[in-house]
Amino acid sequence: MKVIVGLGNPGREYERTRHNAGFMAVDILADRLGARVDQADFHALVGDARYAGEKVLLVKPHTYMNVSGLCVSELVRYYRLDPANDLLVLYDDMDFPPGVVRLKAQGSAGGHNGIKSIIESLGAETFGRIRIGIGRPPKGAPIVPYVLGAFSPEEEPHIRRALETAAEAALYAIERGFAEAMTRYNAAARA
Repeated sequence: MKVIVGLGNPGREYERTRHNAGFMAVDILADRLGARVDQADFHALVGDARYAGEKVLLVKPHTYMNVSGLCVSELVRYYRLDPANDLLVLYDDMDFPPGVVRLKAQGSAGGHNGIKSIIESLGAETFGRIRIGIGRPPKGAPIVPYVLGAFSPEEEPHIRRALETAAEAALYAIERGFAEAMTRYNAAARA
């Protein structure tokens, strides 16, 4: 079983914000897999599907970003998952411009509070991550209003492409393994 978690904040006011890129990518995955992410469980909305012979659980935590680890750790314990092999987290990352997607298998939270919460809750830094670039606010501008703001019309085509790529990379990781997905998609991002 593979669990794909998209990070974001619940509520209509956050739906199309930069910080909800993970939710948006999970919505694309749900469309591709014919799944509905609408069952309330594990402090989240959950949906299941099958892909490449694997059961896939799609998850949108409803704990708010900063406590995403509550949902993820419950899932890992309940299903007895090995986070290094069975967990994949999709989320926004200010270190990359809109349109850039990078995969990472382990490491620190890099300043992302949702990832920090997951690492603290799991007691481990090793789990698959698909980081969706959202860019940084203009120099001197506050971060919170930026990440909780909507993408500009100029950013929209880039973020749409990034969300599609993130969904594609997640499916590729299920089919071929996360290491092979990192090689393929990180190389494509550099090209």
